[in-house]
Amino acid sequence: MQQQTNIGVIGTGFIAKGLVRALEHHPDLQTVAALTRRDVAHCPDFPRQDILTQSIDELIEKSDLVVECSGDVVYATDSINKIMQTGLPVVTMNSEFHVTTGSWFVNKGYITEAEGDQPGSTAALHKEAVSMGFRPLVYGNVKGFLNHHPTPEDMHYWAEKQGISVKQTTSFTDGTKMQIEQAFAANGLGATIAQQGLTGPQVDSIEDAAPTLIELAKKTGRPIADYVIATGKQPAVFIIAEHDNIEQGPLQYFKLGEGPHYVLPKAYHLCFFEIPRTIERVLYNQKPLLTNSAQPEISMASIAKRPLKKGEKLDYAIGSFDIRGEAIKVAENKGHVPIGILEKFVVRENIEPGQIITFADVDIPDSLALNITKELFA
Repeated sequence: MQQQTNIGVIGTGFIAKGLVRALEHHPDLQTVAALTRRDVAHCPDFPRQDILTQSIDELIEKSDLVVECSGDVVYATDSINKIMQTGLPVVTMNSEFHVTTGSWFVNKGYITEAEGDQPGSTAALHKEAVSMGFRPLVYGNVKGFLNHHPTPEDMHYWAEKQGISVKQTTSFTDGTKMQIEQAFAANGLGATIAQQGLTGPQVDSIEDAAPTLIELAKKTGRPIADYVIATGKQPAVFIIAEHDNIEQGPLQYFKLGEGPHYVLPKAYHLCFFEIPRTIERVLYNQKPLLTNSAQPEISMASIAKRPLKKGEKLDYAIGSFDIRGEAIKVAENKGHVPIGILEKFVVRENIEPGQIITFADVDIPDSLALNITKELFA
């Protein structure tokens, strides 16, 4: 690894600000530019005012590696396309991007999701488990609460309480964010899903859900990505795996249970605090931690929450009170619109609550991201 690596950051939100602060603890990683669409003068809470820029060319020129964490699919697609054309490696914390257009970039250069958010943390746990001889059956996500139709009043209250946006709070609450994470984990780790929208058993602990999830995986014939609702539990990821019969005694001695199936949890994911670990993986020439695979089997359908009328103009879908997302199998849902591409769109045909939105139902502004999604999913 070189003496000092220049890091460029895309975004000025919660993750980007935290990453810039986190990199201050790594003398060999110097943050040199932060790309923003905002007026630079309107980012007073950004940790490094001196590195803010609105020029992607400046970002590219100054950087040895770029971390994309804008949370915006269309913007991220355009930015990453330009960066990867220069040969720079890209690290992301943007699951929405990956499950929408990320597969198109897999063979075009070095790109990886970072450890820290659920998919990256699951991928890191997978590598650890496999290195010890475990054979994963379930890639899991722990969710403490789920409400497909939260009210604006509740979402404003919790957004203010938690210090994040209403859009983020809504996507967490209605399950869209979790579904995105599990679709991404499935594609990247060679798994599938048991059903549209996953199964999400409500339990007191991961162990309580293990028999049900194992049965689903066995019935499916492949590892699955799914989740559990465990009220009051903190967010976590887990793997349910099997091991050789001869190891049941040692694993029981090491307090992992009687077997033959074992729950391997990671009780935290700390987002931007963990991104530097992935940056170091890149600099040590290790393989990407997680991509959406070049040929994704799982995508994210757009499900209407309410009646959508012909002619309505909507700004976005993820985190809205109009549409939520569910994981689906691509082969069974040709023509669906991935929820990540729905920005500043017009409803072309009346859409009923619960209906999966197709490309025939909406008019979406032209973009590289739209062209990619049609190539992958239409």
